[in-house]
Amino acid sequence: MAVVVVTVAVPLLLAACAGAEMSGTPAHRISTWVSGAGAGPAIGAIEADNAAIDRALAAHSPAGVIHTVCALLSNDASAGNSNLPTPDDQLTTALENAYQVEYSAGNNCYSGAGGNASLLRRSADERRQGAADLAQAVRRITAVTGQVPSTTTTTSPDGGDNDPFNPP
Repeated sequence: MAVVVVTVAVPLLLAACAGAEMSGTPAHRISTWVSGAGAGPAIGAIEADNAAIDRALAAHSPAGVIHTVCALLSNDASAGNSNLPTPDDQLTTALENAYQVEYSAGNNCYSGAGGNASLLRRSADERRQGAADLAQAVRRITAVTGQVPSTTTTTSPDGGDNDPFNPP
C-alpha cells in the first residue's frame, strides 16, 4: 500500500510543483518565465550598469565611484543568473553566457579601477561580449513569443499591468 501511495503521490506532487513556465506552448512558457523571473528588467539593469561604467571611466571618476558601478554589474549579473534555467535551452545558454561574462567584466573592472589598464580593457571586451549575448537572448525571447521584452528598470507610477512585454 505504501509503495502505491508513493508511486502515485510523488509524480502528482511534482506536477503540482511545476511552475506555469513548465506547461503550455513554448511562447507561453517563456512569457511566463520572463514575467516571473523579471528577465527584462534584469537585462535592463545590466545594460544600465554597463552604461554607468562607460560614463564613470570617460569622466575619469575616482576609483571609489568606479568600484561602485563595477560591483553593481557583478551583483546584477549574479542576480540574473540565479533565475536560470529558463524553459528554453537556447535562451538559457544565451543568458548563462551573458551573465557569466558580465560578472567577470564587473570583477575585472573593479580590480582595474585603481589604474590597471589591462584589466579595464579586458572588462570592456567582456562587456561588449555580454551585450551581444544579452541581445541574442532578447532576440530568442522575441522569436519564440512574438514580443520584445521590456528591459526598462522602472515601474509605471500607476502600477501598470505588469506586462513584461509592455514598458511603462
